[in-house]
Amino acid sequence: MAEFRNEENGEPHPLYHDRFVGLFLDEESKKAAANISRSFPPIRNNVRLRTRYFDDKLDQQLRQGCRQVVILGAGLDTRPQRMAAPGVVFFEIDAPGIQAFKKARLEERNIDPNTTFISGDYLTGSIIDRLTCRDFNVALSTFVIWEGNSMYLSDQSVRQVLAALARDIQNCTISFDYLAEAVIEGRTGDPEIANVVQRFAAMGAPWTYGINDPEALGASCGFRVIETATLADLHRAYWPGRELTSPLYDYYAVCTAQNQAAG
Repeated sequence: MAEFRNEENGEPHPLYHDRFVGLFLDEESKKAAANISRSFPPIRNNVRLRTRYFDDKLDQQLRQGCRQVVILGAGLDTRPQRMAAPGVVFFEIDAPGIQAFKKARLEERNIDPNTTFISGDYLTGSIIDRLTCRDFNVALSTFVIWEGNSMYLSDQSVRQVLAALARDIQNCTISFDYLAEAVIEGRTGDPEIANVVQRFAAMGAPWTYGINDPEALGASCGFRVIETATLADLHRAYWPGRELTSPLYDYYAVCTAQNQAAG
């Protein structure tokens, strides 16, 4: 995914600038990216479009006074470095190996990670306990970025995360992406989509969960959905005039929601 994100830097008019992501890339990552996209090139654009969306939402939250940013399953996210803001604290929860790799690559170049690394599985135990042990303040306005995660989880796990955030953070906004149930259940009727689903499964990262009604899901967990958009919508907004080359854009979406206090 970092390889795909990096490709946007080479565009004449890029959707975003990420001068840090290249620190994490090598020949092995290039081969992995090529393996994923070989039979389904549009997957590259999915990553670039969603990156811009989450960047826009973070920028909007910062302008509205957000003081804390939590990134769940952060991977090689570089927003703490490239979107740092005075008085804003970043927290990342992810596997210790990923965080050690990321921290080492940044520090090799004398780059301040500008984030609090919290190692572990955010599905195990309490997310809020993990955060508050590292000086997270539940009373401050908080934005949660949950990118590229939900489709690998279960309905129970997704509801567990959303309910905990809505209940325990007084003023919380979250943005996340998701696939439609038809993709998971193989009902799109499109052979290219079926192929990419199979390719992810073969790599040991199967897509297991889809969402058809984010409003109902959010409401059941204490969130009010304020915005949804398919990647087809983002494609038309960010790349007007470019041809939509795959039906997957209509089955992949983004969502932003607020809990009661934030609304």
